[in-house]
Amino acid sequence: MKSFTLHNYRIWKGVAMKNFKGFQSLNRVFFISAIVIGVLVLIGAVSPSLFAAGANAAFSFTTQSFGWLYLLAVFFFVLFLLFLAVSRYGRVRLGGDDERPEYSFFTWIGMLFSAGFGVGLVFWGVAEPMSHFFTSPYGSTEPLTEEGARLAMGYSFFHWGVSQWSVFAVVGLIIAYFQFRKKENGLISTSLSPLIKEGPLKKPVNQTIDILAVIATVMGVATSLGLGILQINGGLNSVFGIPNNAMIQLIIIAVLTVLFLTSTTTGINKGIKWLSNINLGTALILMLFVFIAGPTVFILETFTLGLGDYITNFVRYSLRLQPYNGGEWVQEWTIFYWAWAIAWSPFVGAFVARVSRGRTIREFIVGVLIVPPVIALFWIAVFGGTALHMDLFNGTSIADAVNNDVTSALFVTFEQMPFSLILSTLSILLILTFLVTSADSATYIISSMTTSGSLNPPLFVRIVWGLLMAGIAAVLLLASGLEGLQTASLVSALPFTIILILMIYTLFKLLRKEFPRKTRNK
Repeated sequence: MKSFTLHNYRIWKGVAMKNFKGFQSLNRVFFISAIVIGVLVLIGAVSPSLFAAGANAAFSFTTQSFGWLYLLAVFFFVLFLLFLAVSRYGRVRLGGDDERPEYSFFTWIGMLFSAGFGVGLVFWGVAEPMSHFFTSPYGSTEPLTEEGARLAMGYSFFHWGVSQWSVFAVVGLIIAYFQFRKKENGLISTSLSPLIKEGPLKKPVNQTIDILAVIATVMGVATSLGLGILQINGGLNSVFGIPNNAMIQLIIIAVLTVLFLTSTTTGINKGIKWLSNINLGTALILMLFVFIAGPTVFILETFTLGLGDYITNFVRYSLRLQPYNGGEWVQEWTIFYWAWAIAWSPFVGAFVARVSRGRTIREFIVGVLIVPPVIALFWIAVFGGTALHMDLFNGTSIADAVNNDVTSALFVTFEQMPFSLILSTLSILLILTFLVTSADSATYIISSMTTSGSLNPPLFVRIVWGLLMAGIAAVLLLASGLEGLQTASLVSALPFTIILILMIYTLFKLLRKEFPRKTRNK
């Protein structure tokens, strides 16, 4: 009995010391960023109208004053990554020279896909091309026509192609380089440390950078969670007649929170890994069925033509603004997408870095910039192309339905297909698992960012951030709906855009130093 008690005491002592060390790792980044998010949640909960008014004002100011910055920055990211891939720096390995990738190619792509696209692509796969089909990106193009359909598909390809993934790739590449090659922690501030001089201001500056990264990440994740929750509610309404209202959305948020907090206790190599594989497999099965059951030849022709239009118009779309006619289309679509990607990038980038250890820079860039975007473009061609074919040739009114309720886009399309109930139910489950994976991964990454880059952040910290993310998503939905989600990403991404540009400068400077030394005798 005595030895049993002593054994229990030692176990308890070990757990207690582990938790104590976990609490010791908390710092100002955790407390300040948690307080900022917590205050926003309280304001939104107590005074939704005030929160909505502030969000609308911030949205207008940011899009009108800094839209050009988002467009130029993302275009520059693409060019920089292409340069690295074809240059001699592409041979540099993200880790030791003899390291090899930790995950298989399929698992790696599955984790990239789940973290980077996930619910956003499921939400917009039909909704975006049909929205552009109903309201043309160019005033000179007649909507609801063959020409309008082609333009809608080309612009949808552009928004989900390499530009969006270039943001994730930049952050992931820089974090992986510092974390696995330089053996530093995975904090955003670490990648800027060579630019910050030693002195009394170094620590506060580093903490400020990490706080901005955390806030941007939380807002970006909240946007994705909110979109997924809206779509689940829209699907439940379309399929089962469940009301589409705030109460149902709060219930969905509560269920989702319980699920991803349960998943986060299993760690990255269990819950996240297996859910990512399930997500990718389910998404591919769903896409394959629609491809076969839908207008297969039309889908293939749409994909080919859309890809050609995307490549042909890449520069034009990348730098398009509307200063002469005062139009808001680019602000509401392209600028929102780029801001969302930038806000989402500290999480996706850190996660991509975490699962890409051992790959070369060239392999990393090719994998991240080519494979997930190709899957995304084919997804849009399959689902969006099927919906366009139905409206153009079968006399349906999917575009009109999407204009009235964007969350119903996927399910209205399924209504015109065989096994519609099974497809819709499977899609709802897919959205749910995507949300669980994204929230689970984000909770891990944000917790790591707020515990000095710990690879095993305390469970308490993960629970706190899980609850705060769910809270801010609920507030944004209740106060402003889709517009509030867009505003959160747009505003929080602004300071982080500058940080990203400085991170690129730091990486390039270090690569120029290291590469000759590592390859001179090769």
